[in-house]
Amino acid sequence: MDIIGIIPARYASTRFPGKPLVDIGGKTMIQRVVEQCKKSSALKKVIVATDDDRIFDHVKELGHEVYMTSPEHKNGTERCHEALKLDGGSYDFAINIQGDEPFIDPEQIELLASVLNRKTEIATLIKNIDNLEDLQNPNVIKALKADSGLALYFSRSPIPHMRNIPTEDWMRNHQHYKHIGIYAYRVDILAKLVTLSPTPLELAESLEQLRWIENGYRIRTAITPIETIGIDAPEDVEKALKEMQL
Repeated sequence: MDIIGIIPARYASTRFPGKPLVDIGGKTMIQRVVEQCKKSSALKKVIVATDDDRIFDHVKELGHEVYMTSPEHKNGTERCHEALKLDGGSYDFAINIQGDEPFIDPEQIELLASVLNRKTEIATLIKNIDNLEDLQNPNVIKALKADSGLALYFSRSPIPHMRNIPTEDWMRNHQHYKHIGIYAYRVDILAKLVTLSPTPLELAESLEQLRWIENGYRIRTAITPIETIGIDAPEDVEKALKEMQL
């Protein structure tokens, strides 16, 4: 099975403009993401998809493959689709790897790849929530899955709601999961996803994956034990440097 890894990297960011080029311990963030991805034996190729000349030139200078994509894309899924077309290669799946995860673990990519087969439409990773703060944090996306592993729903709210159980006891009465934002798309499904219009649940939660579920697409989940550290704001760089030290 041939899988391409695609890393969407925008320069514009409301909270942290230019973050793909921020220095983290002597390397830019986008450099670290690419290097981590290339450690995975599951990926036939790794490419960066950007809309900015500075990122494009930097990745080129590093000797990695990069494509210039439209600045009009609304999300990483659309950018991945255009990059896939520009690449022109033949692949079974494309994995969308967040460009702000400088410490993405190759084992996470391998785990996601391990659940892919011809029947898989979309796949993603989830992780056990182990503290009440994360469960109640609307910026930590919660995932609900069936026993089969298929995702039932994603939400910014704690799901399921534990009726008649004190909030402080929710963790002891149910295993809750948070979503890890890495996606694998079967390439024919990816072409269909980018034609879909926003849906009510997506607009309500501001979560793109709900658009796919509302349109009947199936998202398979795999549980990773590995925590990720994303760079959303300048203060997160300090956390990343501490992670390097560990």
